[in-house]
Amino acid sequence: MSAFDHVAASLPDPFRLLWREKVSSTNDELRALAEKGTAEGLILIADEQTAGRGRRGAAWLSPKGENLAFSVLLRPSVSKALWHRLSLAAGLAVAEALEACVPAAEIKWPNDVRVSGKKIAGILVEAGRDFVIIGIGINVNSTGFPEGLGATSLREELGVEMDRAEVLHGVINRLSRRAGEIGVGFEGMLKSIRERCALTGHRVSFLSADKRREGIVKGLGTAGELLVEIDGVTESLVQADEVRVME
Repeated sequence: MSAFDHVAASLPDPFRLLWREKVSSTNDELRALAEKGTAEGLILIADEQTAGRGRRGAAWLSPKGENLAFSVLLRPSVSKALWHRLSLAAGLAVAEALEACVPAAEIKWPNDVRVSGKKIAGILVEAGRDFVIIGIGINVNSTGFPEGLGATSLREELGVEMDRAEVLHGVINRLSRRAGEIGVGFEGMLKSIRERCALTGHRVSFLSADKRREGIVKGLGTAGELLVEIDGVTESLVQADEVRVME
């Protein structure tokens, strides 16, 4: 029996839970199942990850039983060229779910969610031949983050311990809607993302093609790309790493 059993039956179709006490990485474990033909909608959740990771292989650390670490299997019917939008869809789903608990959640393009200017969640989307794995980590009940880490949790923000299962349920309910909007409906989804964009108007530095660059974020383009003004010219970034606010 897991701490998530009481919400499993009320998840929207086709989502269903597979709980593990410990895994190396929920993304890796779920990928192995996807490659064997597992149907869309499986959510692999673990109380402990020994090799959790974020973008560019960065470690995602989470004490056992305190937070959420899970991965979701999707088999999108839209063009593969649109699958990258699932990072934005997942970020919005997490932000909307957290807003049931905290006043406002921001999306730090392309894969983080912030509350009170601090990171509370990270997202890692990985594609296979005919499937997508969305890995999500959310700081729910951890406290006492190291100084300088720039992280927070729901418990730190609210002062009370939160039910991880209820937070998971909220995210999946919203993801079930938002994942279906990466094709038809994307314009409306993008409007909601723009309203929560943590980078708009800020000077940022970022890695692009392994080169460090700087510019001022002007917003998001019609495909969800980051619009950055560099030396008076606005460029569209479909992908960038280590995006840091400089002011």
